[in-house]
Amino acid sequence: MAATMASLFLKTPTPYPSFPKTQKSLFTPSVNFPVPARKSSRTRAGTRISCGLIDPDGGKLVELFVEESQKDFKRGQALSLPSIRLSKIDLQWVHVLSEGWASPLKGFMRESEFLQTLHFNSLRLGDGSVVNMSVPIVLAVDDSQKQRIGSASSVALLDDRNNPIAILKDIEIYKHNKEERIARTWGTTAPGLPYVEETIKNAGNWLIGGDLEVIEPVKYYDGLDRFRLSPAELREEFTRRNADAVFAFQLRNPVHNGHALLMTDTRRRLLEMGYKNPVLLLHPLGGYTKADDVPLSWRMKQHEKVLEDGVLDPETTVVSIFPSPMHYAGPTEVQWHAKARINAGANFYIVGRDPAGMSHPLEKRDLYDADHGKKVLSMAPGLERLNILPFKVAAYDKTQSKMAFFDPSRAQDFLFISGTKMRTLAKNRENPPDGFMCPGGWKVLVEYYDSLAPAENGKVPVAVPA
Repeated sequence: MAATMASLFLKTPTPYPSFPKTQKSLFTPSVNFPVPARKSSRTRAGTRISCGLIDPDGGKLVELFVEESQKDFKRGQALSLPSIRLSKIDLQWVHVLSEGWASPLKGFMRESEFLQTLHFNSLRLGDGSVVNMSVPIVLAVDDSQKQRIGSASSVALLDDRNNPIAILKDIEIYKHNKEERIARTWGTTAPGLPYVEETIKNAGNWLIGGDLEVIEPVKYYDGLDRFRLSPAELREEFTRRNADAVFAFQLRNPVHNGHALLMTDTRRRLLEMGYKNPVLLLHPLGGYTKADDVPLSWRMKQHEKVLEDGVLDPETTVVSIFPSPMHYAGPTEVQWHAKARINAGANFYIVGRDPAGMSHPLEKRDLYDADHGKKVLSMAPGLERLNILPFKVAAYDKTQSKMAFFDPSRAQDFLFISGTKMRTLAKNRENPPDGFMCPGGWKVLVEYYDSLAPAENGKVPVAVPA
């Protein structure tokens, strides 16, 4: 695919200091591969990121943090306002909004933004330009909360310990038409959609939108916060590495050698296009995932082994966590995944088979056509600046004992190992064919499923959503 834009070749600033290793936890595996140090100061809301990479949507990276000098005042103000206690997933959306992943959004969607998202998968800005926005980023309230808010123009948003996290100001409350939201986001209202069951089915009948003022950056204290680099911090890191192209790989599964082949081949293709130093953003999803997905802490441990074993080159790879919750909304959601990476500085996006898809909740089939994700991305409004790189099909080549690009002329030589098959092998402590996954990464996957084995009391630990 020909590049439609070129980025400036960047000068190297003072290198980041090395980051201390994470201490081991009794409950989650430690992750030790290096990450760039985070800077204590943050970009002011609305300031332009000038690092020579692709511009954020709207031309500016919109961060929503309160100035340090205003924090105490805002905390006091929050105590005097009607309040909404945020769910775990609500807090993840505050995180997403606060760091500018959804730029140019300035908070939870008001009705006009919500309707544009549902019906057009995009937002029209004041200057007439269009940016992509395919999934609603909204906050639901019930009847009693709406009554408590009354005529107030601002509300305080609290965490699970009732600490004020943010203020939502100049609010607008409007009807939460759940059926329309579900039908237009997922293309079905079939029961059993994971995100719907978790966040929409029992949510309030109203949505509240407004501008966010975030008092404290969202932290999870799970040993992984150092990997949660904001778009501004990622842009700084790409600049430090003299990246003249950034290609992003979205994933919510362990990395096998087929994935690695796709990523290394993408870099080769970019070098052939004339880029001098393309950098990979390996960007695992870190928000809500369904219970049968491998939890984030274990995935990060597995990714560490992939780099340790040299399957991916640490010198040309940035590993960071994307804080968004997962919808499993197929071609609709893959637009969100791509749009957010523009804001982080990526100008190339790798897309594979059935991105953001899942099995139909009631029938034995995929919920979405496996090829529609990449087709939609190539046509989606507001994503014209992003270069889409469709997956080549990778499978296990029995003649070479390694993952390779599928050759239909000798189809009998290839073995397709599905995610279900991979998980079954790991659960049964069986090894995949040599060359499917690096040994260290496979060991981590086996250890995860071992951790779910029946305990002495005969009870099997239940995997919980990440």
